[in-house]
Amino acid sequence: MPPSLLQSKAHTQSKIRIGLGSVPHDDLGDYVDACEESGVDSIWLPDFASSDAVDPLVGLAYAAGRTRRLKLGTGVLVLPGRNPMLVAAQLASLVALAPKRILPTFGVRAVGKRDRGLYPVPGERAAVFDEALVVLRRLLSEPSVTHHGEFFHLDDAAVGPLPARPLDLWLGGSAPVALRRIGRLADGWLGAAVTPAEAAECRAGIERAAADAGREIEDDHYGTNITLLPPGTSDADRAAVLAQTAQRRPDVDPALLVADGWAAARTQVRAFVDVGVTKFVVRPLAPVASWRGFVEEFVAELGPEQT
Repeated sequence: MPPSLLQSKAHTQSKIRIGLGSVPHDDLGDYVDACEESGVDSIWLPDFASSDAVDPLVGLAYAAGRTRRLKLGTGVLVLPGRNPMLVAAQLASLVALAPKRILPTFGVRAVGKRDRGLYPVPGERAAVFDEALVVLRRLLSEPSVTHHGEFFHLDDAAVGPLPARPLDLWLGGSAPVALRRIGRLADGWLGAAVTPAEAAECRAGIERAAADAGREIEDDHYGTNITLLPPGTSDADRAAVLAQTAQRRPDVDPALLVADGWAAARTQVRAFVDVGVTKFVVRPLAPVASWRGFVEEFVAELGPEQT
């Protein structure tokens, strides 16, 4: 095993787990089967309503019915604009169907501009998010919930069956306000488009916010997305991905945010592990000829990095 992993503080305290992002509808069944058969830790379905990606909650239910051990996550589900009681009911059903395998992660707003109008909210988005998350957590942990807040009103509301143990609720985001929210309200963090140095700062900010709120987030509940250019990516696709990344993060060299091939992905994983990030979602950003073949490559190339 590489020395950087053996010497890392995070390595000695936390298990390293690496999962995969989502695929279009037509490929999802073969993809899920390949992940289950190959020992992939988890799959994570994003919330891109205006694309051809499968709806995350529908996709998780479909995957739960085809698998027995694969963990199933949302990465990330937009919460403001959704009724938190209905989301709680959906998650409760998913947990009942796939115990200990559902990993919900939430975000404040859709990543793509085309999607942002699809999630209207009754007030300031961040405030709606905070209250919705509180309502969601209570519904998933209490047999009866009465709540009268600024945006949501429930009388003796219940969903079921309640999970046997509290469901961990992770959040995305890297802005200071997001880090403070994660420290106050969340059980974990899933970053995106951050360098290892930035991830270290995010973790430190979350830990400070949690301490201020009298809370503590578990040491192995810090993760991030790793975007990948698979081997064989065309020059045109590579240029397009790097240009889009530069547009999204003009302050950072795109090469620091996009792993160009498996060796670069391994380097990124090790760099993140060294700053205390131990959960990863690998997302290919260019066309993949065969998803089953891609899964096999993923297991061969990144599987040994897991502990």
